[in-house]
Amino acid sequence: MGLHDKKLYGTATVGTKGQVVIPSDAREELEIKTGDRLYVIGSPSRKFVGFIKEEQLRELVEHIASDMDSFKKFLTKKD
Repeated sequence: MGLHDKKLYGTATVGTKGQVVIPSDAREELEIKTGDRLYVIGSPSRKFVGFIKEEQLRELVEHIASDMDSFKKFLTKKD
């Protein structure tokens, strides 16, 4: 899976309570199950909103933290 692995799954309508139904083919392909915790991300200036599953967000944060540790070690390395 790369940066170009994107797909438009259709549309979703925001209900009166602010709820959004994710299209079924998106839920199936992205393995979103009942009870999964999704984090809402967005950019007010670009009027963008999206979701990321909790597991993927955790993996992303761990990856960034690991990279930071490696970078810190590199910067503090004495010649």
